[in-house]
Amino acid sequence: MANDRYIRFLVTLGTASTSRVLNLGQIAKINRNNPEYNDRPLFSSPIINTAFIIKHRVRSDELYRFVASRATVTKITVPIDASDLRVGGHSILVDERGFADAIRSFGNYQGQALERDLKVFQLLNALPSLDPFLLREHLCNHKIDVAPCYFPISESDQQQMKEFVTTELTRLTKLLGSDQSESSARRMVAAMLSSDVAEELAPLRETLGLSGEAFRQGVFSWRGFLYYKWSMAKFWPDVMGVLRQIKEVQPHGAYNRNIQDELAQARNAIILLVRDNGQDVSRILSVYDRSFSELVAQQAPRAFRDFLLSAPRTFLEIGEKMGAISHIVEFWRHRFPAGKPVKIDVDELSTIFHDFGSGFAERIKADSPIIKKPVVIDTTAA
Repeated sequence: MANDRYIRFLVTLGTASTSRVLNLGQIAKINRNNPEYNDRPLFSSPIINTAFIIKHRVRSDELYRFVASRATVTKITVPIDASDLRVGGHSILVDERGFADAIRSFGNYQGQALERDLKVFQLLNALPSLDPFLLREHLCNHKIDVAPCYFPISESDQQQMKEFVTTELTRLTKLLGSDQSESSARRMVAAMLSSDVAEELAPLRETLGLSGEAFRQGVFSWRGFLYYKWSMAKFWPDVMGVLRQIKEVQPHGAYNRNIQDELAQARNAIILLVRDNGQDVSRILSVYDRSFSELVAQQAPRAFRDFLLSAPRTFLEIGEKMGAISHIVEFWRHRFPAGKPVKIDVDELSTIFHDFGSGFAERIKADSPIIKKPVVIDTTAA
């Protein structure tokens, strides 16, 4: 059973989905009459397909539940009563000991449906956040066919992202021996955004001297870096506005000096965490920019080759940081729409502040290397 603070969080979350929370119950309500939703579900189990899927920081008292230590996992929470989240819910963590047997009972699985959903759980668990763009690309890359309604990406955002990738990749056409035409750039963008590593990118793989699997993993993470670079520029100004509101918001009702001090400490902690993690994101993106520029301007592939080899691991790091920051913005804007007064009581504000702070890892030491040992993420294990 979820604890009191977690129950308050679910109630506060309500109808929202963010980069850390995929609200399948709300998606089910909106799309109950959508044939695609019924024909191409994210999960085969109707129970799981109406749950909350949440990126969760593992607490010290939860480490015993896993064979290997980890910082972030995917939590599945099924409300006891979807119409009244105050009743609470039952939760399970992906890959905890006995997960396969537990989820079989949890989701009331029959036949072969469990095997397919276990693969989906592993794919979600391998992602640093539940951002709809990354989630869609990752599932598509592993041949999981899911209805578009699970990924609410506006046509405008899709077009802006495609234009950004086109601008970035056009710089590569000369290096790869392609003509400088617009059609050449379009072919490369289509190859980059394809669910498969298309033949159009074979010259780049040969230039970098990478094997098929290492290149495939690196290209997926490269897509993620391009997305984060685009989204960082797009949503960062909104971060500043949300942080100003967090600093200024005052809950209604009576509360004592101790609670006032606790809220002040929480505000400052959130602001510092966002600032420091934002700086980390910018620093990691600068590593990508330098290595890509060396590849294009100097035709020096070594730095970019090293980047792609390290990209799967670094992708997780930047994704967790971006996910935590964007979750704050998305959640706050959902809870307090622009143009409406900010009204909240002290218990709810405390719950929100606790959730915001829990999304970040411990600070990284200043002398920690940005590019770490290459790691291939295994997304196929059951």
